[in-house]
Amino acid sequence: YMGIQRDYIIIMVEPSDAHSNKILDISFNQDQGCFAISTEKGFRIYNSFPFKDTFQRDFDAGIGIASMLFRSNILALVGGGTHPKYPPNKVILWDDHQMKCIGELSFKSNVKAVKLRKERIVVALELRIYIYQISDLKLLDAIDTYQNPLGLCALSSKDATILICPDKKKGCIRIVNYDANTNVEKKAHESTISAIAISQDGKMCATASDKGTLIRVFKTDDGKLLQELRRGADKADIHSVAFDKTSSWLACTSDKGTVHIFSLAEAQKIVYPPEAEAGSKEVKKTEVKNPTSMFKFMKGLFSYFSSEWSFAQFRIPDARSVVAFGPDEKTSIIVVSLDGKYYLAEFDPKTGGDCRKVVEKALFPSEQPITS
Repeated sequence: YMGIQRDYIIIMVEPSDAHSNKILDISFNQDQGCFAISTEKGFRIYNSFPFKDTFQRDFDAGIGIASMLFRSNILALVGGGTHPKYPPNKVILWDDHQMKCIGELSFKSNVKAVKLRKERIVVALELRIYIYQISDLKLLDAIDTYQNPLGLCALSSKDATILICPDKKKGCIRIVNYDANTNVEKKAHESTISAIAISQDGKMCATASDKGTLIRVFKTDDGKLLQELRRGADKADIHSVAFDKTSSWLACTSDKGTVHIFSLAEAQKIVYPPEAEAGSKEVKKTEVKNPTSMFKFMKGLFSYFSSEWSFAQFRIPDARSVVAFGPDEKTSIIVVSLDGKYYLAEFDPKTGGDCRKVVEKALFPSEQPITS
């Protein structure tokens, strides 16, 4: 009698919806009125305030980037996740009313970010940024950059078409105004750029480096440094930076779990002088100042003492997050995190300090979001 040896292979089949609610990306639209969540199954659109799950589009495949064009039915989609809907080197212009692709851009390397405005689409790759006309996808410009794995770039949402992106040298940014045909190169930091934001009117931009201690605010017309804002003294990864609608405030999130809010009063004095304000309803000035070090008289010796510290703070659990500002009638921030949480918090525009949490909601109330 000879024994028969059998080898068994056990295959574990993972349920198809096991990662359906894993959040891959979060992005606010141009006026911060709503935001898109990209998941392993598709994308969802939420109203920022009041918080509301507006709709979701399930593809049963991953969307890594969903970039909105204001509140229109047009989005730019890029595949992502473990089972991507589209190749990660393609940008799909998606019409959600018609439920179909209306345009496509292909590249030799993976797409890192996509920015939209009414007449332009900007695509960031790791070493180059492309600018297209949105109506016919005609290529208008291509800019070589320093290594840009996060796809950092910022595009003004109204008035002049202004693009901010990393330059070819470490720590430098390029400010391109396509309407005025100007091109400004600026040394923003000594180390690699890690975050870029632009005000809604395109007159200011803000940058942070991979040290994560300072945020610098510049004028976009000439690159002049307006304010230097200190998040903290220890190293941090800045996750997001945002201006409010009136360029009165700036907020940032990082891996330290604290959202910092800064007054832009000093920058406003230069960008919006009294004579330029006449007749303008959009400029809403703030007079409050950020706290500074009691040793600021030593600023000539140590730049640490000359920086402005945050005016208000809001603490959240440690998770990657994106910040925006709330409704016009309130001084408030909205924070959305990759662990599936939405926060609305208000701060006192006169005294600052700790924010008051007004709303905390789960993005997927019937599910437990999966984080990587």
